Amino acid sequence: MFTNEGPIFQQLAAMIADGIVNGTYLEETAVPSATDFAAFHRMNPATASKGVNTLVDLGVLYKKRGVGMFVASGAREILRAQRRDEFRKKYLQPLLRETAVLGITTGKLHSMIDDEGQDPR
Repeated sequence: MFTNEGPIFQQLAAMIADGIVNGTYLEETAVPSATDFAAFHRMNPATASKGVNTLVDLGVLYKKRGVGMFVASGAREILRAQRRDEFRKKYLQPLLRETAVLGITTGKLHSMIDDEGQDPR
């Protein structure tokens, strides 16, 4: 479940965020507590709290005192917008720089993408 790729608290935050984006955790519904995540994943409770608080700081989760942690209204769109921006920076910008170096036109790039989408690998 967790890898050596980055801090565990960031991996936990990403896992919870994935659950929000894919609909596992719906807006205005409860998510497991940091204590629950810590017990389930057998991690230090402070690490789990740090992961959950990362999403609180983003405005994606909020705490109802005495009740638990909840997914904020608009959380899914916040995360999707953040991921679209990361996708553009991490993949599209380098792709477009490389196509310019190789002399690949926008039309040819579209054609290549269409071909890859149809390839049943």
